[in-house]
Amino acid sequence: MATSEPYILFELVGTPYAVPSSVVQRMEMIEHVTPVPNAPSYVDGLVFSRGRVVPAVNLRRRFGFSAAEYDAKTRLIVVTHEQRTVGLIVDSAREFMTIPVDAIQPPPEGLAGTSGNYLSGIARVADRVILILDVAEVLNHGGGQFPTGEDPKA
Repeated sequence: MATSEPYILFELVGTPYAVPSSVVQRMEMIEHVTPVPNAPSYVDGLVFSRGRVVPAVNLRRRFGFSAAEYDAKTRLIVVTHEQRTVGLIVDSAREFMTIPVDAIQPPPEGLAGTSGNYLSGIARVADRVILILDVAEVLNHGGGQFPTGEDPKA
């Protein structure tokens, strides 16, 4: 059994989050997002990433925070889960960290509900508290699908 796991760290509204590096395909700067009619409010649109059209999920909006203008630090983290590829728009991302498994605890029961659903755990590393993202929950769209222009069953 592994004693530590590699993560990509990112920031959102001044808070550090982590996503398992095993689900991350790449990180990119955001160049152009094409809006899509009738998309969920947290889907900014579609991006063209290395030859693929990928839905761009604004994690600020997905988590109920106010949106912010993209800037030089804004990043797109392209993740894949169960053959679905989505870009997560975050405030910044530039750190890789191996987090010991025993440093991760389940989210407190007080975080139950929508916000708690997006977390698989909370890590304490040195003097930092890092929220571990549950990618499956973030990509869960109430049983529906994100707009992709591709057949999700293909």
